[in-house]
Amino acid sequence: MWIPDSFAKPTSGANLPAAHHVGNGFGPPSQTRSLDVVVSRGGTVESLHRVHAAVVSADGVLLDAARDPELQVWWRSCAKPFQVMPLLRSGGFESLGWGVEELALACASHGGEPEHVEVATRMLARLGLEEGDLACGPHEPLASRGARLARETGQRLTRLHNNCSGKHAAMLARAAQTGASTVGYERPMHAVQQDCLSAVAQWSGVDPTAIGVGVDGCGVSVFSLPLANMALSYARLVRAAAEGDAASRRVVSAMTAHPFLVGGTDRFDTVLMEACGGNVLCKIGAEGVHTFAIVDRGIGFALKVEDGAPRAQYPAVLALLAAYDALPSPLPDALREHMQRAVRNTRGEPVGVVRVGRADVGDRMEFPA
Repeated sequence: MWIPDSFAKPTSGANLPAAHHVGNGFGPPSQTRSLDVVVSRGGTVESLHRVHAAVVSADGVLLDAARDPELQVWWRSCAKPFQVMPLLRSGGFESLGWGVEELALACASHGGEPEHVEVATRMLARLGLEEGDLACGPHEPLASRGARLARETGQRLTRLHNNCSGKHAAMLARAAQTGASTVGYERPMHAVQQDCLSAVAQWSGVDPTAIGVGVDGCGVSVFSLPLANMALSYARLVRAAAEGDAASRRVVSAMTAHPFLVGGTDRFDTVLMEACGGNVLCKIGAEGVHTFAIVDRGIGFALKVEDGAPRAQYPAVLALLAAYDALPSPLPDALREHMQRAVRNTRGEPVGVVRVGRADVGDRMEFPA
């Protein structure tokens, strides 16, 4: 199993598949499926969300696909476990006295709850920095509990509440560690962002010149690459962890052992990882992107809801995991609600359903009560 131990371009002797450029490299999938999500009302399909997906093994075999598995899309926050790798491999966490909670938050899209803010505050304090040094902006907490507590206490929302504050704190640490300026660490040509690009290229098998670079919602670089390569990255990550790579093992362990810090009280990734007992590593991205892996089987998954709708994202994730027998039985209520979510009117009455299914808008369908 190939384990990336540097951030240079792989040599010809490295034991990994050849770099996968956009539109080639994987060959046809072993099987295909539909993951499109239909929204019905009164037994008629009202809306349809097209879903693209790839399922890839750690040795680079495209096992399964929906629509276009090599569709190139922005990876958004799903890249966080790899963006933290340069700092982790260099010993930066140890030099700062950071531990598993800090690592989980660095990989998180957290809910802005008090526990998340406390860890982010602690990370900055160890750097001798403060909230204003974060390049991300403030926003309302993503977890309903976090938003409620902020309202009830009249707390001013800060950059610490941003779901990416842990990632940004880790990037500030990388800048300080390498002697680069902490001002402007979010800019694409800054050494920190170049390190992140190199790490993403290494894990995904995509040449860095073929990776698109833009600006993410939190202000730092965001990368575009094919779904199949995103899935490959997660497959390699969990396989490397299982085979003894220390940095990979620490990332997988931190995220699966502390799922609350990765998401929050009512966040999908948290609920899913808790329910699966650490055997699913899951990371949400904005605009309908999700990347995840079955830990003990070394299989990676990536999907994109074409129109970016979150209501279609979660049923598609669960449908894929169910197809690979990776969900607990019985399914916890919180996940069952996402598998087949009721459409309700303003009185709270169920009038339709959101679920994975084959249909065209306007088709009549029969749904279970």
